[in-house]
Amino acid sequence: MDKTLWIVSGGVEAVPGIKRAKEMGLRVVVSDMDAEAPGFAFADDRVMASTYDAVATAKAAVEYSRKNRPIHGVICIASDVPMTVAKVASALGLPGITADTAALASDKLAMKRRFVESGIPAPWFSPVESPAHLKEIMKERGVPLVIKPVDSRGARGVLRLGPRVDPVWAFGHSIGYSPGRRVMAEEYIEGPQISTESVLIGGRGYTPGFTDRNYELIDAFAPYMIENGGEQPSVLSEGERLRVSRMAEDAGRAIGIRTGTVKGDMVLSRSGPMVIEVAARLSGGWFSTDQIPLATGVDLVGAAIKLALGEELGEDELAPKHRRGVAIRYFFPRPGRVVDIRNFERLEGVPWVHRMGFFVKAGDIIEPVTNHTKRAGFVITKGATRAEAVERAEEAVREIVIETRPVEGVST
Repeated sequence: MDKTLWIVSGGVEAVPGIKRAKEMGLRVVVSDMDAEAPGFAFADDRVMASTYDAVATAKAAVEYSRKNRPIHGVICIASDVPMTVAKVASALGLPGITADTAALASDKLAMKRRFVESGIPAPWFSPVESPAHLKEIMKERGVPLVIKPVDSRGARGVLRLGPRVDPVWAFGHSIGYSPGRRVMAEEYIEGPQISTESVLIGGRGYTPGFTDRNYELIDAFAPYMIENGGEQPSVLSEGERLRVSRMAEDAGRAIGIRTGTVKGDMVLSRSGPMVIEVAARLSGGWFSTDQIPLATGVDLVGAAIKLALGEELGEDELAPKHRRGVAIRYFFPRPGRVVDIRNFERLEGVPWVHRMGFFVKAGDIIEPVTNHTKRAGFVITKGATRAEAVERAEEAVREIVIETRPVEGVST
């Protein structure tokens, strides 16, 4: 093991990336504040440091490099902590994004302003200063609108505002999820929503990751904006996919990324593609680690690791090798205390089930779904076609039963 890679976060979704780094012959250091972080089991060394504490993590990385061995690269996988990665890279002189780019990637309002300055189409937006201000915006702009925290993630505090949503409640709910107590409103754009995963190398862009997001339950969970998975290959035409991909790459360059990864949340409106937001990291939801390799044959995590180490990356490594069907769906049982999870064993070992997991167990309390952290589990399926993969995912959701019983104080 000639090189050492520092991975920020040992969460369960980072585990495939940690394993991939080990397969590449790297020594892996994982930092996380959770002593029980699953990724620690696969790391060569573990460091206790909060993923959100950029200063503490950078200090720990410098100390590790001085006392143990040099660190050659730093990366985060399925964890939205660009500033932490940037601080470690800066402290050790490693490849990576700058603190300015990390700040833009962590502040949705500043990010949108940069898009406007760069001529990149994005939904209309405005900071929201108070419930009264939100009332004014809703009156002037009409609905639907979206309100969201400027600095949160996982759809926490994100609401679709309709005529029956109380703006006073909406403002209070959204700002409650903002660490900086800042929220913004933006236009709700109708049209297909897409998740992209791009790689920039010296400013040149490649987008091997492209999935159609599934919002079939958006009305059922309203006013909360809940995604129910996604599927590949996209139903969009080749030209539409190219236009969306190029705009996602432009958005990454706009926030200062020259070499690195860009996760894009995009929408194809009637007037063309628009950027909702981007992230300067590899995506979660097993998109970068599992779904993209399954659908395209591209080792995106391996490519990102090479970039983090400052190694050469060939265009052929980012070119799709095939187009196969992949789908992910989530489990949404009735709120209450979990009594049992049944029938999942019937799907264990089934060839078309790639990965399945649950975020709850018997005895846990399931709360009403208000953001993506409230989903109870997931299944990733594969097929020769998109339709086959989707059909199999939906079959799995029907087959598996997460039984709950009512709990006082938890609405159903």
